[in-house]
Amino acid sequence: MIFWGWRQLIHFCDGDLFRKALKQKNRSGCLLWRRYLWRTSGESLDPEVRSFLEEVTEITSNGHLTPEISLRLLTPRCRFWKEKASLWPYGDPYWAIYWPGGQGLSRYILDNPNIVRNKKVLDIGSGCGATAIASTMSGASLVVANDTDPIAGAAMVLNCELNNLNPFPVRTENLIGTEMDSWDLIVLGDMFYEDELADGLHQWLKKYAYVHGTKVLIGDPGRPHFVSHQIQKQLHKVTEYSLPESTEDDSYGSTSTIVWQYQP
Repeated sequence: MIFWGWRQLIHFCDGDLFRKALKQKNRSGCLLWRRYLWRTSGESLDPEVRSFLEEVTEITSNGHLTPEISLRLLTPRCRFWKEKASLWPYGDPYWAIYWPGGQGLSRYILDNPNIVRNKKVLDIGSGCGATAIASTMSGASLVVANDTDPIAGAAMVLNCELNNLNPFPVRTENLIGTEMDSWDLIVLGDMFYEDELADGLHQWLKKYAYVHGTKVLIGDPGRPHFVSHQIQKQLHKVTEYSLPESTEDDSYGSTSTIVWQYQP
């Protein structure tokens, strides 16, 4: 299996086959990356992780909807683009792709900074951290990113550095379904990729909207688990963006991405 094929697996199989392939790796690699759990901006980034991420990613600011934001991503010029998945030493590198839902959210926030200015923002499933970065650039008073992969947290540190920002706090536990402080805005892109997760998100977001009055923005290019979910009845379309050609290629037929406001 090669990483070029991984993108097809994620699109058609929600990543299940790729996850199975990774579970067959030498488990010492899985134990290794857990040493580098990174939670907040106050902790230094492990030099070994920094070196690895700088080696296997490429800095890019083109080919996506937010050229204002530079990111370290997995591109065709990177070694692991066609390398065997079993050779990747850490968890699933979903953070290394700038997914279309996140692109739409980030573009919308950069174009409409009043959405986040002086607000407390939680970015769920942050990945490369682009939407959290866009929120910080647009004047949010507090931005917290959440991704259960600690290597994603490390990548976010590097991406903040690329954009001359102080790293924001990153929480690596699964926050979906938990009780937390109130947020002015919760943003999430590309998170509705399986039924159980979609159901959990729906109930959790509904509670936040009712109890705290939290505004919720969702970015998605039209994934099957999203367009067929009951949450559709409680969404208001905010805006739609045409995807760059390179993102279209990665999305296998999706030509646009939509930002929705959740209104239960």
